[in-house]
Amino acid sequence: MKTPINHISLTKLKDGLFQKQEDLIAVEEPMEIRVGFGKVSERQQRKLAVTMRTPGQDLELAVGFLYTEGIIRSYSDIESVKHCDDLESDAEKGNIVRVELTPEVIVNLKSIERNFYTTSSCGVCGKTSIDSIKTQQIFSIPIVENIITQQTLLNLTSKVTNEQTVFTHTGGIHASALFDLNGGLLTLREDVGRHNALDKLIGDGLLHNKLPLQNNILWVSGRASFELVQKASMAGIIMLVAIGAPSSLAVQLADETAISLIGFSKNNSFNIYSHPERIKI
Repeated sequence: MKTPINHISLTKLKDGLFQKQEDLIAVEEPMEIRVGFGKVSERQQRKLAVTMRTPGQDLELAVGFLYTEGIIRSYSDIESVKHCDDLESDAEKGNIVRVELTPEVIVNLKSIERNFYTTSSCGVCGKTSIDSIKTQQIFSIPIVENIITQQTLLNLTSKVTNEQTVFTHTGGIHASALFDLNGGLLTLREDVGRHNALDKLIGDGLLHNKLPLQNNILWVSGRASFELVQKASMAGIIMLVAIGAPSSLAVQLADETAISLIGFSKNNSFNIYSHPERIKI
């Protein structure tokens, strides 16, 4: 299994002096997602995407990506998911995941207007138009008033920080965390890519038949982008809390899909951008 952390030697400037020292950095490597689909007699294989990610939870990442892109709609669409082990190249071993879909799944590849390569920082950059990045929401998100306390939300960041293993060692990684409505930490995933961390989280929910996540709070490091809100809506998540700022499209989509969007979350304050009615004032 590939490690998410590497040891390196570096030169550090401190107090006007250069000194050699050892350090830890987060690993970033390409992962290719391949899809097998079609009738048994007409089976096809397609290289769907390459994303730069931190190794770990690769199977969750692959199925989470397929789900949040709207290629599959439930766990029952998956026949199998595994690493491709029959590879000659050492560089490819552990970096290619193949997802076999059931023969009943119809894959419209022409509708997936995504470049083959996406970066770790912004999966949406590969899409060619705004229309093509909108995926159809599978679950309706209910609005129930006064179900989450202010203090619950204020405590989320400190709880994630205490559990971020890779970030603690490297300082160079994003996280997505899932909480219950009382602030209990349920699942945490880390990756160099914000969208990858969330795909891993949603992929875990899909593989364990937990979707929709309508009784959960999603916490993300960094800013709240359009793509993160879209992925949250696909999983039926009712609230997204980010430590950074949201974009205008993120606010618009959160409002349209009934997600409570919170930004600039700190230990004593936060901003509510959409659907504040879920929070006890």
